[in-house]
Amino acid sequence: MKTINKVQTAAAGLAVLLSLSACGGAAAGDQAPADAKTSHTADISEGVQPDPAAVALLPQSYKDKGELTVAMDLHYPPTTFLADDNTTPIGLNPDVARLVAKKLGLKLKFENTAFDSIVPGIDGGRFDFTATTMSKTDERLKVLDMIDYFRAGNSVAVAAGNPLKLTVQTLCGKSIAVTQGSTGQLKRLPALNEQTCTSKGQPAINAVTLPNVQEALTQLHSKRIDGVFYDTTSLAWAEKQQPGSFTLLGRVNVGSNDLTAVGLKKGSPLTPALQKAVQSVLETPQYKESLQTWGLESGAITDAKLN
Repeated sequence: MKTINKVQTAAAGLAVLLSLSACGGAAAGDQAPADAKTSHTADISEGVQPDPAAVALLPQSYKDKGELTVAMDLHYPPTTFLADDNTTPIGLNPDVARLVAKKLGLKLKFENTAFDSIVPGIDGGRFDFTATTMSKTDERLKVLDMIDYFRAGNSVAVAAGNPLKLTVQTLCGKSIAVTQGSTGQLKRLPALNEQTCTSKGQPAINAVTLPNVQEALTQLHSKRIDGVFYDTTSLAWAEKQQPGSFTLLGRVNVGSNDLTAVGLKKGSPLTPALQKAVQSVLETPQYKESLQTWGLESGAITDAKLN
């Protein structure tokens, strides 16, 4: 397993990156505001019982092993990040993963993994599944079975006060950050570029690929880029924790739909059991409780569709 504590506590990281000047850093003790819920380490699956119908579909090899391995990139509050203890995965996605494991009567092992390494890792058999706010794309569906569990989407963050007076429709010729391997990089920004810029003879959007959203917001703060194209949930969270640090533009609805899905190896014998478990999770009060805890109520869905 990768060493989780090599990753900064995400909320503390956001507090630091959003307080950086162009040439300096913040004090090591800087923390996010108290309402960031970054010490929220209670296991939401405590007391949840296995779903007999899901367990009945579980392959014997998984019953014998007694454990599922879930891959996540723990950099992205409020859906997937680390608590103040720099060890405990928290957010909607860890909550959902814990609930899924409980519904299957299995233990859960987290693997902290760079986002663009997750799909190859699942395809190669290193991980059993992922719940990491991953959108469905044609490319991913060639190698993954994907089961809907949440509605997300992308937005654009620009400098505080929007001094360039940008809108989602006027990003032509601007340098906009995307994260490596994300749907924003692979689908949505290229689609927006085609729709609003190149098809109309305007300069193309300059996509700047960065490893994670922290680095992107740091570069936005230091004016090295003009905007950040990323998950609405994470940008809204960061904006709430550090008011006035940047301005959030409208949601982008091009390139792919905004449903996100659990992913596992295409044709996996685990797929029927996992789909049944996810559906069972969507029907629990704990699913709604997690969405409320992380301010994501609008992302609730009711159908764990297998794509």
